[in-house]
Amino acid sequence: MAKSKTAKESLAITTHHVLPYDTNNLGNLFGGRLLEWMDIIASITAHRHCKRVVVTASVNSVAFKNAILDGSIVTLESKVSRSFTSSMEVFIDVWVEDPVTGERKKSNEAIYTFVAVDQNGSPLPVPELVPETDEEKDRYEGALRRRQLSLILAGKMKPEEATELKALFLK
Repeated sequence: MAKSKTAKESLAITTHHVLPYDTNNLGNLFGGRLLEWMDIIASITAHRHCKRVVVTASVNSVAFKNAILDGSIVTLESKVSRSFTSSMEVFIDVWVEDPVTGERKKSNEAIYTFVAVDQNGSPLPVPELVPETDEEKDRYEGALRRRQLSLILAGKMKPEEATELKALFLK
């Protein structure tokens, strides 16, 4: 397996100008367009972490907290928050910049899971992630709980085996 990597090594940033064809009849960015942008940047992030072909395994969480208006400048920042055997959790932060004032506010966030695969689609091992900042450490710790919950919901893990989730509720 490859050496460990830090989250900053997987960082990807992209910026878009929201144009009329990106918006709905209310003048807000289509949620589907934002999901497309998130999937693209998250796949670049996952690829940077493992240097392999990656596929989207799941969109674990998307929070559409605020509408993004026509004319806005949207910046997406994406980093691997944790890696497992062959999968990587990728956290995407979405920032909106007012084109007149330049004020930047966090608007949305999402968590995607990618799997590294070979030419036949079989999973490949990925490097371990070493979190450095407080935010990276919080997201790293939360990733195992999110993964366990996802496995329980998919019927791939028994609830009593979810040690990280149990620790939240049982002392």
